[in-house]
Amino acid sequence: NVNILKRSILVAHTDVLIHVNLQFNSCDQNLNRCCEILELSSEIQGQLFAILNETSREGGQYAGVETIKTRLLPWLVPYFSCSSSGRIFETTLTQKKLDCLNDYEHQIQMLKDKISILDAEKSLLHSRLARSRSPSPRHRENKSLSPLPLRSCSPGRARRTNASRRACLITRFGDIYDHRRLDAETFLKTYISDMEMVHRIIYIAAVESFHAAKMAYRQFKLRVTETLSLGHTGPESLEDTVLNYIVDHEDLYDVQASVNEVIRSMNINPKISFPSEIDFIVISTLIRELCRVAFSMQTLVPPLDIAFGIDGELFSETKYHRSFDSDFTAALVAYHVWPALMENDIVIVKGEAVTKKGALWSCRSRSRSRNTNRTQSCRRSRSTSPLLAHHVSPS
Repeated sequence: NVNILKRSILVAHTDVLIHVNLQFNSCDQNLNRCCEILELSSEIQGQLFAILNETSREGGQYAGVETIKTRLLPWLVPYFSCSSSGRIFETTLTQKKLDCLNDYEHQIQMLKDKISILDAEKSLLHSRLARSRSPSPRHRENKSLSPLPLRSCSPGRARRTNASRRACLITRFGDIYDHRRLDAETFLKTYISDMEMVHRIIYIAAVESFHAAKMAYRQFKLRVTETLSLGHTGPESLEDTVLNYIVDHEDLYDVQASVNEVIRSMNINPKISFPSEIDFIVISTLIRELCRVAFSMQTLVPPLDIAFGIDGELFSETKYHRSFDSDFTAALVAYHVWPALMENDIVIVKGEAVTKKGALWSCRSRSRSRNTNRTQSCRRSRSTSPLLAHHVSPS
């Protein structure tokens, strides 16, 4: 392609020397010939820009930025500025240069957003690394607010990184739905043949995880506020100072206590049941990830939360997707598979629900049946369960 272009350019210049002759050609002939040469040059430069674009893509998303900035942009500037007489040639070449500049600016903006996200993750990793090098983890747990003199907070960091943290948390919530949820579903199916029960267990685990994490966040924020208010002098408000501290010290969150609380709540939930040989501790990985995400979502302004859902409610197209095994003509929700993510009553990420006709009657009959089974199941002794033996709740 390059050799072809070189030959085309050579032919074009030769054509100018042969045909543009003021002594033998008329003015119109010379102008027509010049316009033909300009059109040919425009096509050649268009091919050159296509090659330039393809070559830059081979280097990755951000490779070649410095070359474009230092060599290409200074060369393009004169073509975009008007001449003293006010004449401008609007050609295909000019449009390609504009598209190239727009693409460059878009890549720069993407790079800035990525740097902002990486900066937030870097700060969190540094904080965790500092805690991992501490010689006394038990002392660190008992004195959860004592690191104030040891680790300084970044002023205004919470609000400055709010957008990037929000984007990261929404992505993490989606990843849990795509991966952790399916892993838990696969594991539960080896013990429970009823897929509706499997879906109910996972959904209630998500709901209870958000509830436990929000309660833990309120308690943690209360303790931080009480401690920081003793010596707070500004210039930021106490509320912002507390929020900055929590964002910088999220690793102090006792996620295991929340996991234990979720499992305890699920054990007494009348809507779900499980075989006597297993315990909800088997999906603790899913619960742990949900608790971490839910806790971090409370540090956003405004915070993110999941939608409230009940069996038999009217199906909402704006809030849920229908599962593949749904009755698409049914108007009521039989049960939920995954909660929707909300921000100030606005749906950010849709959840998933199963719709079936007669859902309300079915929910009532199943609820009575599960209450009976739950009573019988709780009377059984599960002390021989190897999975339960590892679960010891500090409460």
